[in-house]
Amino acid sequence: MAAKENSSRGRHAKKEKKETSKKKDYPNMKTKNFRVNPQNIKTFKKKPSTTPKKENVADGVRLNKYIANAGVCSRREADVYIAAGNASVNGKTITEMGYKVQTDDVVRFDGQPLSMETKRYVLMNKPKNCITTMEDDRGRKTVMDIISNATKERIYPVGRLDRNTTGLLLFTNDGELAKKLTHPKHNVKKLYHASLDKKLDIKHLQIIAANFVLEGKMVFVDAISYVDGQPKTEIGIEIHSGRNRIVRKIFEHFGYAVVKLDRVVFAGLTKKNLPRSHYRPLTNQEVINLNMI
Repeated sequence: MAAKENSSRGRHAKKEKKETSKKKDYPNMKTKNFRVNPQNIKTFKKKPSTTPKKENVADGVRLNKYIANAGVCSRREADVYIAAGNASVNGKTITEMGYKVQTDDVVRFDGQPLSMETKRYVLMNKPKNCITTMEDDRGRKTVMDIISNATKERIYPVGRLDRNTTGLLLFTNDGELAKKLTHPKHNVKKLYHASLDKKLDIKHLQIIAANFVLEGKMVFVDAISYVDGQPKTEIGIEIHSGRNRIVRKIFEHFGYAVVKLDRVVFAGLTKKNLPRSHYRPLTNQEVINLNMI
């Protein structure tokens, strides 16, 4: 009997020891009717990918993108034109948003055929006595005459320089980028070297630097200074306004005539190794920089 009692006591002791061990390791754990509170369970969901999905060419290309890639305008503007009935596919006017163009479709905008083209970017150092227009009915030399052999795609000037202004002028068929570079809200900087007919008075320089009203509108000049090592007639002026002939008008407002005007920097692009009347394609890095503006 004693042996049985000892054996029974030993088994109870082991059981008690095991339960004590559980309580020691998990003091809040109930051994009976153990339930899991659903509120304490964390649900781990896979985060959506931030990488934009590429449009499947086999499924077609959205009409607004097609128009923008053809260099007509930005995608947002294309939506407006589509809604207004300016675009047609295979002879049928399309006003549906999200309409997709197929590979063999014939797309027209205002009756003119369009095509999906490789995006091109060409930088020119514009000469004097050359107008920024696609063509001229008076037979004057245009910037298009200079770049006629630059690409097989039809490219357009981004903004414009007047006939007697020289310097950097960008051409592209990338409608989205052209819109960005010409819109004031993006603050695309343009640096000009202006040669005046007389010395610029310091008080006029300070007024221009502080911004002023011209033709009923405020003019915002980002920077202005005399050119180092040059007479006080040589002025460097940085501006992001796209108003027509704005630099000439600024100096004329204070009684100065601009003898020469040269755009030396545009959106971070410079004239380095680019002689007057010459042009070159942008590098891949330059295109990336422009798209980051």
